[in-house]
Amino acid sequence: MNFSQLPLSKEMLTTLDSLGYKNATEIQSQTLPLILDGKDIIAEAKTGSGKTAAFGIGLLEKLDVKRFRVQTLVLCPTRELADQVAKELRRIARFKHNIKILMLTGGESFGKQLGSLSHQAHIIVGTPGRVLKHLNKESLNLENLNTLVLDEADRMLDMGFLEEVEAVMAFAPKERQTLLFSATYDDAVLSVSKRIQKDAVSVKTTAVEVANKIKEEFYATPNKLETLVKVFAHYKPQNAIVFTNTKVEAKELAENLVKAKVDALAIHGDLEQYERNDVLVQFANKSCPILVATDVAARGLDIKELSMVVNYDIPHGTETYTHRIGRTGRAGAEGIAITLYNSYESEKAEEYQNGAREFLEESRLPAVTNFNMKPQYVTLVIEGGKKDKLRAGDLLGALTGDAGLKGSSIGKIDIYDRQAYVAIERDFISNAEAQLKSGKIKGKKFSVWVL
Repeated sequence: MNFSQLPLSKEMLTTLDSLGYKNATEIQSQTLPLILDGKDIIAEAKTGSGKTAAFGIGLLEKLDVKRFRVQTLVLCPTRELADQVAKELRRIARFKHNIKILMLTGGESFGKQLGSLSHQAHIIVGTPGRVLKHLNKESLNLENLNTLVLDEADRMLDMGFLEEVEAVMAFAPKERQTLLFSATYDDAVLSVSKRIQKDAVSVKTTAVEVANKIKEEFYATPNKLETLVKVFAHYKPQNAIVFTNTKVEAKELAENLVKAKVDALAIHGDLEQYERNDVLVQFANKSCPILVATDVAARGLDIKELSMVVNYDIPHGTETYTHRIGRTGRAGAEGIAITLYNSYESEKAEEYQNGAREFLEESRLPAVTNFNMKPQYVTLVIEGGKKDKLRAGDLLGALTGDAGLKGSSIGKIDIYDRQAYVAIERDFISNAEAQLKSGKIKGKKFSVWVL
């Protein structure tokens, strides 16, 4: 379906065209007409299928911008997913002026959020715990809510958020549209749907969505760390996420990989929000090739091009396995999924045997000599951001001007409220840091350091 076939405003169609949205994906084709018609839906769609744009286009098209009250609430299981959803909604929201989208998640200053809420917002994107806290403190009012979205509902239930989600519901008007999106929906999700939705239309697109092209290999090994390094040396992935089942193991494995000359960072639940941001920015901008993660910490990460996924530990159940490996092999690229298991896990590993997965001995991998994995870029941090009116062009100008770097030596630029991150090719990082420290950006001095 072409978006022009839908009852969308001319402004929305122009914006979608400028963002590269030409034809609707399967989930968008099937859900958008229903969303625009005000129906409740329960939709099953794979990660990366375009579901955020599906509900985003629908709720933004129906938004009354002149009514400066919270009209839509999107609940997500993690901060990372909430951030990803808010960014996508803001991109689409360019079609109309003055749409305010506010993010409410844990790990951010509650006081700062109170200040933002005092000026109202049209759309709230948040995690159940923090949204509930604001509702209980009466800093958030849902009286004017007409659309509620539960994104990745299956994961919200897995992570034990059902009680909080239902407590949030008690603050929402009974007459509303409720959209429930999930990568899988079992009896638990259907049970929630029955309680919170009215005559929900069921939409399943997973059967018609093109499966990711993923080569799946399982290696029996007495030493997982050694085998992991051998895997990296053999396949030479540009980047990879390595999954562990515990926070402690994620931290230890990242440290051990660095000792083995493989540049790696860990992301897990014990990190402060600023530490998580630092890690995620470096992985996304190619300043670190390997991210070691737990399932919860990795939820909501949207890395468009991921060469490899490694299960350092066999996951708890096939659904988690599918979620993990589905991050690679997107957009027509071929991905690699490696699973390592020792003698204690061999019974678990046998449960994953099917005709498509190869079970191999680690001795088949070539021996490793003088191998290392270094990133293409290093990240430079500037203590200034959107609140200081800094834009990507200002940073690019300072680096290609006074610092004398070529534009080709500068990678991804991420600008947040108070900080900016710039990926610089490794050979030029010292020069870039020195020049920015001694110079000015937009006539102002900023603190600069290397991550």
